[in-house]
Amino acid sequence: MSSPCPWIVCLTVFLLIPFGHSHAETKGAAKRPHVILVMSDDQGWGDVGYNGHPVLKTPNLDAAAAAGLRFDNFYAAAPSCSPTRASVLTGRHPNRMGVFSWGHAIRPQEVTIAEILNQAGYATGHFGKWHLGSVRADSPVNPGKNGFDRWFSAPNFYDNNPVMSDEGKEVRIEGESSEIAVDAALEWIAETAGGDRPVFAVVWFGSPHYPHRAAPEDAALYPDQPKKMREFLGEVTGIDRAFGRLRSGLDEIGIRENTVLWFTSDNGALKKVGSSGGARGGKHNVYEGGLRVPAILEWPAVIKAPKNTPVRCSTVDILPTILDLAGIADSSLPVLDGISLTPLIEGNVNLRPTPLGFWNANIPGHFTNPAGPVSKVLPTFENWSDKKVRRVTKRVEKVRREYFPEGVYPGHSAWISSDWKLHRFSMMEGQKVKWELFNLATDPREKNDVSDDHPEIVAEMRAEMEEWLASVVGSLNGDDYGRETAATPPSALRQ
Repeated sequence: MSSPCPWIVCLTVFLLIPFGHSHAETKGAAKRPHVILVMSDDQGWGDVGYNGHPVLKTPNLDAAAAAGLRFDNFYAAAPSCSPTRASVLTGRHPNRMGVFSWGHAIRPQEVTIAEILNQAGYATGHFGKWHLGSVRADSPVNPGKNGFDRWFSAPNFYDNNPVMSDEGKEVRIEGESSEIAVDAALEWIAETAGGDRPVFAVVWFGSPHYPHRAAPEDAALYPDQPKKMREFLGEVTGIDRAFGRLRSGLDEIGIRENTVLWFTSDNGALKKVGSSGGARGGKHNVYEGGLRVPAILEWPAVIKAPKNTPVRCSTVDILPTILDLAGIADSSLPVLDGISLTPLIEGNVNLRPTPLGFWNANIPGHFTNPAGPVSKVLPTFENWSDKKVRRVTKRVEKVRREYFPEGVYPGHSAWISSDWKLHRFSMMEGQKVKWELFNLATDPREKNDVSDDHPEIVAEMRAEMEEWLASVVGSLNGDDYGRETAATPPSALRQ
């Protein structure tokens, strides 16, 4: 592999010295914040009231957007669920660890934010959708093996009255799906937050993922809509109510003031029912509609007046930001793609200092049968010996090692630098690469390809992008940890 791009090297330094100073330096001996990361499933940028949806009722998300930091240009790292979730946990583009599409498991050697915070004294909990490998007790990639002290998790999306994995034990729960995750999280937070350890909780909803079965009272709020839309909009309102329950619960527990509460979605809008806010494309697509998502950050102790930002930020920024806010500098981290957003949270920043890279390599997802039977994710099912069950489970947990020929980066990738977005299309080896260039400031819907008008911009961005793609493939092939230790657990790497 070629030497890392200069800006990638800078990202590692950025974690230690973001925009000039760290939160720990500015806050002195202030108590470390609690951190709660909330993520919905398939909620597009326009699927909230505060972004102008004409029908949808999301009063709690609207209130949070009106009170905290609203990100107007926030991106999922990938246009589907599992990859983006991997980016949240690692601060890295998901292709670096082989999480190319939905259902791909995170590699056991990846270092997660939960592992780092846990070692730094945080109590850690995961509640809701996992979709980064099996949630069996003996799985090498379950939430517990990725740094979470407490986990109450579903293998994929989960509907109302779901079967969950309570740290590997099968549990059936009655209730609306989003509220189930929040209630479990609040119960654990209430038990934990009073001690001497700050809390880190991940709450990942299973809505509004297909098949869209809203609680009756939520669907009833949209009587004038077709049935399919009533169910979809009702699921989003269910998310909103659960989010409001979380906010008020933090007040009741007495920790909301010093809690970083960060909400976003895992990918862009669904076709037909979802809203991209008019952007091109949707889920599974690298155009804006597939990547841009709603995002809000509340932290009353620091964000005392509401503000919104046009700065382009991403889920890869979550890990370096949280570590910075907690005053943690971990020099053992591999190559990161994200940067700390501390200066944006604490002050005013108008431009992202580093580019953002995206890459859908067109590698298929993995079926994990998320809708009901736990036989494929838990060892308690009576037919555990069934060959098909074993085959599906092993496929989900397999540590994949995809190799691409040198200089060949299949699929659709994109590179955002300032307001310019360069698209690269290459479906197979030997195929001529196609390029598109858009100015997102003047053409946010990506309708007018101006690559022929700006060959110098294309050339400069192309060189940066292909160096980044080479770096991603190097990580995938084991360069970050040494190829001979590509399957070594992260705990061993840090000893």
